[in-house]
Amino acid sequence: MYYPEPIAKLIDAFSRLPGIGPKTAARLAFHVLRMKEDDVIDFAKALVSVKRNLHYCSVCCNITDIDPCRVCQDRTRDASVICVVQESRDLVAMERTKEFQGQYHVLQGAISPMEGIGPDDIRIAELLKRLGDETVQEMILATNPNIEGEATAMYLSRLVKPFGIKVTRIAHGLPVGGDLEYADEVTLSRALEGRRELS
Repeated sequence: MYYPEPIAKLIDAFSRLPGIGPKTAARLAFHVLRMKEDDVIDFAKALVSVKRNLHYCSVCCNITDIDPCRVCQDRTRDASVICVVQESRDLVAMERTKEFQGQYHVLQGAISPMEGIGPDDIRIAELLKRLGDETVQEMILATNPNIEGEATAMYLSRLVKPFGIKVTRIAHGLPVGGDLEYADEVTLSRALEGRRELS
């Protein structure tokens, strides 16, 4: 009621984004107002392009602009190992390590009964289809170390057992540079569970 309608609509649009409160939304809206018109048009085109030009990879369900995605097209990757992640952002995080050279499967979510998300609401059927051709020897579960991620990992582990595929879970523990005194009990117990022998 205090702002002209175009600004009020923009503030409302920004405030619908996760983690953006009314003050931040107003700050962003006024920043857009101060931007050059060409920059605003480029920003708007980028938003529209994300909705129009992206889709899910037909193989791994990652968000992509080509199908299959670049990772699935890479013939140098080990097709016998699939790393299962919750979101496309998780795949990017794994790729940044430059350690994993296998394939991925992006669930596009996690099982969360509290939010009404069940196994049929995420990309489990597509994963099972991929496991049916006997190429995959190991499935690495790299879901988040929270209640939803753990529930999803346990569900997938039980579901995949009849396939005879080795199922592993990434270790969770202390961040590099972290102090033990500041770690919570769950993180410390995960760190103990994930311990390995030093050579």
